[in-house]
Amino acid sequence: MVRVSATLCAVALTVMPGGVQAQDMAQRYNDYPTAARADYVFACMATNGRSRLTLEKCSCSIDEIASILPYEKYLQAETVLSMRRTGGERMAVFNSAVAAQNLVTDLRRAQAEAEVVCF
Repeated sequence: MVRVSATLCAVALTVMPGGVQAQDMAQRYNDYPTAARADYVFACMATNGRSRLTLEKCSCSIDEIASILPYEKYLQAETVLSMRRTGGERMAVFNSAVAAQNLVTDLRRAQAEAEVVCF
């Protein structure tokens, strides 16, 4: 009887009304792989200086971005930006497509929010 009650309590705690899991925000916040976070921090520190304070600010920045933008959208936006830097006729779609621009806009918005909060 105790095992059944414990199991029911665990299920009740993880599922909220409407079928949404309580872990969604934590899972979304942690969906960025460690390597992606580290890459961001390294690039941020290369741009803003290599000090302990900058490390903390850059770490805060990627944490803020991760709380705003799911990793899949972050990755898509980074891909669009990378393709734009490549140039060439085949890459022109990344400069003009509305969907691509929306991805970049969302990333820029998340970066601006992170800058306000962390820097």
